[in-house]
Amino acid sequence: MTADVAVSLSVLAGIISLSEVTRRLLTRALADTGLRVYAVELVSTFQLCCCTHELKLLSEVGGIEHRLALTLTYLASVVHGLTFSGAIGNPSGALEHAYHARLSGWCALRRIACQFAAAAAARAAVPVMWSVGLSGLHVRHKLLGYRCISPIHAPLLKAAAVELACAFAVQTVITHTRPVEEKYRVHAVAAVIATVVHAGGSVTGAVFNPALAFSTQFPCSGHSFLEYCLVYWLGPLLGMMGSVLLFDKFVPLLSGRSQTLRLPPETKKRA
Repeated sequence: MTADVAVSLSVLAGIISLSEVTRRLLTRALADTGLRVYAVELVSTFQLCCCTHELKLLSEVGGIEHRLALTLTYLASVVHGLTFSGAIGNPSGALEHAYHARLSGWCALRRIACQFAAAAAARAAVPVMWSVGLSGLHVRHKLLGYRCISPIHAPLLKAAAVELACAFAVQTVITHTRPVEEKYRVHAVAAVIATVVHAGGSVTGAVFNPALAFSTQFPCSGHSFLEYCLVYWLGPLLGMMGSVLLFDKFVPLLSGRSQTLRLPPETKKRA
């Protein structure tokens, strides 16, 4: 393991530890108010975005092996799943909760506002952390002016379709693993996340999270704000909606029709 990777792992551990301490303090301080869930959403999304910035730096600037990058993505996803404490961390997920009436519409919108605020805060905070120069990788990135190039390496419609497919796959596994015990469920979700990152990462970076993309991808040069919105906002939203509608509406409908077709015809009583 190189020194840069070791430092980045220490940075990730520090971000997660600090976020966990902050979550617990805010949970206790706001226990008797309705603000606790929004505070947890802010801290958890900030944790997700900061960690993804560091992993993105390791992969794109540090040039680590693809297998190691996927392993770190899997491990980070497991840790996020175990530490989020009820936070969603994804605007598409908040809308899905509102659709299934697990959240009110206004609560979902407030959570989404918290997610984008945390994403913006992470985008501002990470360069400050890198400016300390904890590793040679951070120093090199500072000398480059913290520049990044658009990770979209395909026509916009194809890129949006990739983000749609990634969001569809992740939302589907989230939906179908809800009855599973949390300590097992996070591994299933993390495995699918690592799989879609492997499949779509070379095309768009496979972000499938509008708030996370706003933090990590939107600052990159190469495409306009509206083009990023098409790929990283509309694509994941349609992917989530496609998964929800497929398994909530179309599959039950088709299942009901097939059961009806299998029923034997009623025999007529003879007079």
